[in-house]
Amino acid sequence: MAPKISRRAFGKVVLTGLAGSALGLAGFSSSAFASSKRVVVIGGGFGGVSAARYLRQHDPSIKVVLVEPKAVYYTCPLSNWVFSGHRELQALAQTYTALENRYGVDVIPMRAEGIDPVKKIVTLNDGSQQSYDRLVVSPGVALDWAGIDGYTRQISESTIPHAYEAGVQTTLLRNQLLAMRDGGTVLICPPSGQFRCPVAPYERASLIAFYLQQHKPKSKIIILDDKDGFFDQDQFMKGWERFYAGMIEWRGAIAGGKVWSVDAKSMTVETDFGGESADVINIIPSQKAGKIAQDTGLADDTGWCPVDPMTFESSIHPGIYVVGDASDAAPMPKSGDAASRQGRVAAAAIISYFNGDVPSQPTFGSTCYSLIRPGYGLAVKGVFTTSSGQITPVPGAGYMTPFNATDRQYEEDSVQGVAWYEDITSRTWG
Repeated sequence: MAPKISRRAFGKVVLTGLAGSALGLAGFSSSAFASSKRVVVIGGGFGGVSAARYLRQHDPSIKVVLVEPKAVYYTCPLSNWVFSGHRELQALAQTYTALENRYGVDVIPMRAEGIDPVKKIVTLNDGSQQSYDRLVVSPGVALDWAGIDGYTRQISESTIPHAYEAGVQTTLLRNQLLAMRDGGTVLICPPSGQFRCPVAPYERASLIAFYLQQHKPKSKIIILDDKDGFFDQDQFMKGWERFYAGMIEWRGAIAGGKVWSVDAKSMTVETDFGGESADVINIIPSQKAGKIAQDTGLADDTGWCPVDPMTFESSIHPGIYVVGDASDAAPMPKSGDAASRQGRVAAAAIISYFNGDVPSQPTFGSTCYSLIRPGYGLAVKGVFTTSSGQITPVPGAGYMTPFNATDRQYEEDSVQGVAWYEDITSRTWG
């Protein structure tokens, strides 16, 4: 008899968080069913790996193939800690060994170049093809190189890093900070619109300031932001004034924060209020769904991929599930934690589909931690459900570090952030 996922079990999949490293799916057995049940997963980040792992973990009869060109994945969460010097980049490295050896996922170290939603075929960069019965696409984000005149991928790889893909970019920005003179200026230009991890640019400013305060105290940081405000702004401003008074300056849109162009040779950006020069410039471009999602037509005019919030199945191409940063899952933030939970929602929905069951209404969450300095952390935890075809917050649920928190509360949230990271990476790649 084919294994079956119950409505209660579906809820257990998506509610698992820090306290639940094991997902108990009631009603599952190890008995196999039709051998044609084949799932291809594109993308080896939080969303894709979570989907692949939980498919195999809770229904081993499903054949799962993960397509990911990188042998090592560096997590964006905690990558800002590299700039403050209290986390090495290598400590963020994740591999796919456990996914292969422990869960039996076939990992193909290639890049997905195309998807045929009608024939259900994924074409890889060597021209080979992978067929699927169900497809999970977790391509992350694509950076918009047209948003700022003079800023190109080539310049980002040599002179002005974005450091929004952890790895080589992280090292490049870190080395520039190490080489900068005392008394130098760092410019940080956050993206506009929706983007990956809304607090990350401001945590980055905080932790760069921590490093400069220790080693180059005459230096300063200017944040040029084309927005009128940013998430958890009051908390960050409070922390900056307390720990880095006079070192960090935030300029919003009304103060000339919009950056129109950059000259990499002179290390100058042009704003509404004129030019601004710096020793180190960190431009984070605006973003949209990853390239393969754009090429396949999974994204709409917003640049993101509309999905059924019950299952994360594409609203444009049936049989394809889009999870993680590429999906339009607002008001859920674009974060590693959200991507992981969405991957599990999609996995449970796929198992339900294979067994002729109807998935129940999911309730799921998203957790984000950030640091203003070591031992002083901020937490945001949201709980969401679906209503009238939309993802909606659960009233009264969730948590944010209070503005009037005690030092002990800030310290506890910083400690919990480390615990969260160790837990989610273990549950994803371990």
